[in-house]
Amino acid sequence: MKRLSLILLAIPAFAADTRDAIFQKSIEEMFPKLVEIRRDIHMHPELSNEEERTAKLVVDRLKELGFTDIKTGVAKHGVVAMLKGTQDGPCVAVRADMDALPIKELRAVPYRSQNPGVMHACGHDVHVTCALGVAELLSKHRDLVKGSAKFLFQPA
Repeated sequence: MKRLSLILLAIPAFAADTRDAIFQKSIEEMFPKLVEIRRDIHMHPELSNEEERTAKLVVDRLKELGFTDIKTGVAKHGVVAMLKGTQDGPCVAVRADMDALPIKELRAVPYRSQNPGVMHACGHDVHVTCALGVAELLSKHRDLVKGSAKFLFQPA
């Protein structure tokens, strides 16, 4: 949350503690959906340069959030999206890797990999989920964003 404060400045009517409370409430509301997204990505891992399903999931989610400035096919399956705040300010990047590793998953969890010999042992399922969470938070509270954020969903 503190890192986000680089680009998130409350409009004069909001104190920083009020802004933080607003964000905390939004994050708590988003959490179940983010768990669902992470588990879905974990169940469908894709190796480097094969991230078609993951890229589609990212694009679909960004569109649901109201993003219109979305570029696809970057470096094969990469996705780049821009969110502009309501006030002028700096642009920062939020980057997430999307690829998985050629490793067999041994854990017996309901969301285990359904792609034999491939899994997100690297944590990139979490990277993508967190970046989508930041995208949702900022899009919901665009009025509190000073500047812009460029989202980079990186393949390979």
